Amino acid sequence: MRGQVIKSTGSWYEVKNEENRVYRSRLRGKFKTQGIKINNPIAVGDWVEIEEEEKGDKSAVITQIHDRQNYIIRKSTRKTGHSHILAANIDQALLLATVTFPKTSLGFIDRFLVSAESFRIPALVVFNKKDLLNEDGINFCRDLINMYESIGYKGCLISVLDEEGIHELKGLLKDKTTLIAGHSGVGKSTLLNLLVPNQIQKTGEVSSYANKGTHTTTFAEMFEMDGNAKLIDTPGIKELGLVDMEASEISHYFPEMRAYLGECKFNNCLHTNEPGCEVLAAFEAGEIEGSRYHSYLSILEDYDNRR
Repeated sequence: MRGQVIKSTGSWYEVKNEENRVYRSRLRGKFKTQGIKINNPIAVGDWVEIEEEEKGDKSAVITQIHDRQNYIIRKSTRKTGHSHILAANIDQALLLATVTFPKTSLGFIDRFLVSAESFRIPALVVFNKKDLLNEDGINFCRDLINMYESIGYKGCLISVLDEEGIHELKGLLKDKTTLIAGHSGVGKSTLLNLLVPNQIQKTGEVSSYANKGTHTTTFAEMFEMDGNAKLIDTPGIKELGLVDMEASEISHYFPEMRAYLGECKFNNCLHTNEPGCEVLAAFEAGEIEGSRYHSYLSILEDYDNRR
């Protein structure tokens, strides 16, 4: 029978079939020996075929993985040279960020957007904890949202604590399967408790010592909310390592740089200090935001160091 993976613990998977029955499922060994350097051969969001092990006990074996519409991936934090699929078959990726307690760096936001772009997945940037911000902080967030919207990414400012901006956010999630990602402590679990009231997620306090969150999500899991929307929660991401990308490709995943591709003097231009570079000229003219250009240089530097 056909079903969708709604939770992954690494060795066991919860699969919901088309009649909404959930089976605790395991993977047949043959899928683990395909030579692909991926930690998890199956991800939340995957459509699979399962066979019941014993009638009525709701345990099953996964016999087939259907082709993916898409997926989003990051470097493995445990195994060098390996990758980890965050989710599959998603309509969009939502990055939940905060500008204080904890602070999400613009470089991290841009890396997430580049990763989503590389897999052709639309992305949203949602800033939480408006309740902690003064007027300057709110204006700073609004400026960031305007900047990201100007290059094609929808965004909003919310307060999960005060339930402010949640109606607008629900409109962005309606009828879509959305991956929700972000650093620990930005309020993902609290947001899920609000959006999916019957699903209580553990929440953790932010450490004032390091100004970072404590992990409260251990495994990736899919939840269903009103409005025919599905949400995929992921463990807090400390580091989003980009994979399967050449240095010359990186600028392709910055929409504001993509507009100038093919116009530079040299075909292999990396847009750093080459003569006749239209991307660099656009940056110097203020047509490309400084924070975005410096994020590009930072990602490029990582690839230079790797080589």
